[in-house]
Amino acid sequence: MSLHAVFNYGEAALWFVIALILAVRLGMKMPWRWLLPLGFAVFGVSDLIEAQTGAWWDPWWLLVMKAACVLVFLLAWRAHRRQGKAHG
Repeated sequence: MSLHAVFNYGEAALWFVIALILAVRLGMKMPWRWLLPLGFAVFGVSDLIEAQTGAWWDPWWLLVMKAACVLVFLLAWRAHRRQGKAHG
């Protein structure tokens, strides 16, 4: 197994752990809160696929999958910042 594949498997495990922690910590109080843990879980799946393909951009839909996850992360961060400013 290549070092690249080992790294991607480790990275996938990290994203799955983060997804689990977020799912437990955030709960499902707000309708949008399930998106962040799901985004991290899908990002973990994308790393499992990347370990097999050897590239994050090939096949093309893997790049789209990763970009969609990053978009979810950015939108969640923006929502968190706005919520903090509303309460602060």
